[in-house]
Amino acid sequence: MIQLIKVTGDSLSPEYQEGDFVLVVKIPFFLRSIRPGDVIVFRQIAYGDLIKRVERIDPAADLLYVKGSHPDSQDSRQFGPIPRSDLIGKVIWHLRKPLDS
Repeated sequence: MIQLIKVTGDSLSPEYQEGDFVLVVKIPFFLRSIRPGDVIVFRQIAYGDLIKRVERIDPAADLLYVKGSHPDSQDSRQFGPIPRSDLIGKVIWHLRKPLDS
């Protein structure tokens, strides 16, 4: 299962910009192979669906610590780790929005 998602906000800017698209894979095999540095999309109760980079993993508790690259990003520093069960998918392709002429 693959899903195309439009990026909103600037959590991972400048690499991922508002209006870009990401291709997200939801196949369990790929979700089990997540490593630090991977970009994921997940559901967070207070903020909705978010895109972040995995900073570290606690394998004993099956928790992911995520971080945005923008200074004002809301991430695990504010809301704590996310359980693997909240994953929507792993970003496998980044499609940049067209540049304005």
